[in-house]
Amino acid sequence: MHFPVQLVRIHMDYRTRPGAIKLFPAINIGVTKENEMEKHRLGETGPMVSAIGLGCMGMSGMYGPSDRSESIATIHAALDVGINLLDTGDFYGMGHNEMLIGEALKGRKRDDVVISVKFGALRDPAGNWSGYDSRPAAIKNFLAYTLKRLDVDYIDIYRPARLDPNVPIEETVGTIGDMIKAGYVRHVGLSEVGADTIRRAASAHPICDLQIEYSLISRGIENQILPTCRELGISITAYGVLSRGLISGHWHKGQATGSGDFRGMSPRFQDSNIDQNLALVEELRKIADEKRVSVAQIAIAWVAARGQDIVPLVGARRRDQLTEALGSRAVQLSTEDMAAIERAVPKDAAAGARYPDAQIRHMDSEK
Repeated sequence: MHFPVQLVRIHMDYRTRPGAIKLFPAINIGVTKENEMEKHRLGETGPMVSAIGLGCMGMSGMYGPSDRSESIATIHAALDVGINLLDTGDFYGMGHNEMLIGEALKGRKRDDVVISVKFGALRDPAGNWSGYDSRPAAIKNFLAYTLKRLDVDYIDIYRPARLDPNVPIEETVGTIGDMIKAGYVRHVGLSEVGADTIRRAASAHPICDLQIEYSLISRGIENQILPTCRELGISITAYGVLSRGLISGHWHKGQATGSGDFRGMSPRFQDSNIDQNLALVEELRKIADEKRVSVAQIAIAWVAARGQDIVPLVGARRRDQLTEALGSRAVQLSTEDMAAIERAVPKDAAAGARYPDAQIRHMDSEK
């Protein structure tokens, strides 16, 4: 499958918080005149997006408190260096994330940004999760509020956050297709669904991408999902490329998680699993040190090297984190490097599931 590539010249003129993350001087920028930010088309009919996207969820409390001004500055910094793909969900912070992005985009050209929005997750006033709703009327309702919060006239990629077991996927994507015809949406995406659902969805409407977790320690998509997407010409936007910071090289055992931080209930961060998982990080660190790059940079570079049809979403919520992530663009991995990385962190070597069991049971991608 051929995916067109476009080069975009960018300028690194933003500021970062000094000393927040130590970087190797040779690769702290990650994008130079010789290493310009690429753009790839999502799928066969989707938009042109930067080779790295910015996942904005962490700016709205999913990993503990965040700084609003720093979050907006991080979005501005990402846009200024050529990242045009911003990913959010209408349930992130129960609307907070969309309003934050809307504020950050004021004064920017709308067509310079590709906004990806997930919908359908239901929450109660206490912030608890209470299921999914992908009925046609609900989709139109979610979309109306999203457009208002983001203060835009259309959404570039609209996708159900999870499969609603009570609504056929054909009906869901068909409704989004109706919103495309009405001018409110440009493209249909999917999130965390399995191969059979992908095929059914693609038979009802063109799908530009599947958003799904993919990292060195979350490689389940390689069995059926990734081959199916490649057969159908559907790209992958990979979230969790650093496994929520676990394989960033900055996490340590006993690190505190605040109220509402997903990692407080994530199996891979629990005492029964953390030692085994951090041991994998230390093996990866040996390779990173040899190449004079950070652990996070080599982990992101590994995902990017898996194919031009895979776009890593980096969950930076501060400019220093963004700078480190951008450094992955300068990391060149040979066939030997890839093999060494996969020996250091073998497939299925992580301890613990990527989500708590109560959530895994409802994920179509895990069936």
